[in-house]
Amino acid sequence: MHTDCNSPGIKTRHQCIFIRPLCQHRARKPTAVTMEEDEEQTEEMEQSHNSEVVHKQQRQGWAPCFFSRPDKEMYNYVGQEIVIQEGFDSYAGMIWPGALALSQYLDSHRSQLNLMDKAVLEIGAGTGLLSIVASLLGAWVTATDLPDVLGNLTFNVSKNTRGRCRHTPQVAPLSWGYDLERTYPTAIYRYDYILAADVVYHHDFLDELLATLKHFCQPGTTLLLANKIRLESDQTFLDKFKRVFNTRLLEEDESLVIFMATCREAKEGEDMQDLQKGKARGEGMNSEGEGGRCHENMDGKSSRIDS
Repeated sequence: MHTDCNSPGIKTRHQCIFIRPLCQHRARKPTAVTMEEDEEQTEEMEQSHNSEVVHKQQRQGWAPCFFSRPDKEMYNYVGQEIVIQEGFDSYAGMIWPGALALSQYLDSHRSQLNLMDKAVLEIGAGTGLLSIVASLLGAWVTATDLPDVLGNLTFNVSKNTRGRCRHTPQVAPLSWGYDLERTYPTAIYRYDYILAADVVYHHDFLDELLATLKHFCQPGTTLLLANKIRLESDQTFLDKFKRVFNTRLLEEDESLVIFMATCREAKEGEDMQDLQKGKARGEGMNSEGEGGRCHENMDGKSSRIDS
């Protein structure tokens, strides 16, 4: 639930400002002191009114609709102070280690990764920190996530980039899957960089995530993936990720890794579904049933992955 800006305390203050007996107002002499007081009260009334308007606009457009325990964290990247509003009712409302690591990497490797005027797509943007950093570095950014978390994402991105960036960042819904050519045709949506931070964790959509990354990572696109390895399924995904893409390990700090990847063209006679499968049956799949489900997903949608 979002916090109601029109709290009883604000109403009481508002009423105290406006409710003044008219007869007293007319009876008082317009001395210099009272004129000054009137000006101060008028200014206070205007500020109160403006504050209410701002609160209403934020609540209507960008205030998170489902975060019940909002908190704010402050960061400093690209020489700018970034204030992130978090919420702990969703994974998307928290700052994860991968976002911090990749934000720091982009900030400290500007000469190697020049984002100026580059088209950048972030998948699973969450609170928007990484997209904000990319925007401050001069990129034309589209931050994406599930539709029900876009309120907080839009609020953070707008608040931290307005008037600061070369290009106004965009926020758009994106659900991972195989039928992305219909909603995000590759002939139109082409990006120089794809960013993904801590998108691999305990969920049931790792195959869809891999298909989504493959869809957007076209020839000429560079994919940057930062993730903390927590579970065996995380490592299994990364093994498949390295078979699907040409990858290079940029940094590794204990269990947190940052990969750079580009699309891998299938060799003659090599089908992409075989490239994705690799040796999955013998690489620690949790069970034969789970492995079979994974293969069925990949087999059934392999043509769309290659689109």
